[in-house]
Amino acid sequence: MIWTPHVTVAAVIENEGRYLLVEEFSGDRMVYNQPAGHVEAGESILDAVVRETREETGWGFRPTALLGIYRWVHPANGDTYLRFCFTGECFDHDPAQPLDSGIVRTWWLTRPEMLEVSGQLRSPLVLRCVDDYLTGRRYPLDLYTDVPNAV
Repeated sequence: MIWTPHVTVAAVIENEGRYLLVEEFSGDRMVYNQPAGHVEAGESILDAVVRETREETGWGFRPTALLGIYRWVHPANGDTYLRFCFTGECFDHDPAQPLDSGIVRTWWLTRPEMLEVSGQLRSPLVLRCVDDYLTGRRYPLDLYTDVPNAV
């Protein structure tokens, strides 16, 4: 049997102590998450986080550092998620842009406000990534490399 984790990306974006989150449907419940999603076939990790942030929030995103690589096993179904989480800067907001299917709205929440809705966080990765951001964890973007196919 071949083990296939879900490879995902996420963006921790902070502005004056508030973090950009999306409120979205996950199955039949409403949850909060960072702008995040699956890496598409043929897409680089960095391109994926830029795309997901734009599609889910209407914000352009410029990654400046890797916060970490996280493995999480969903307790209900046993699926494994491998999350590459970045931090960076927002720019060029388009409030008229339609958001991805399932996204209800965006929020800028403080960490204490996230704790108030902790039962509605999509996964424990949401707070863990913010906490790693707050501790100053940052890795250079060149820690990740796309290796081209040999000709």
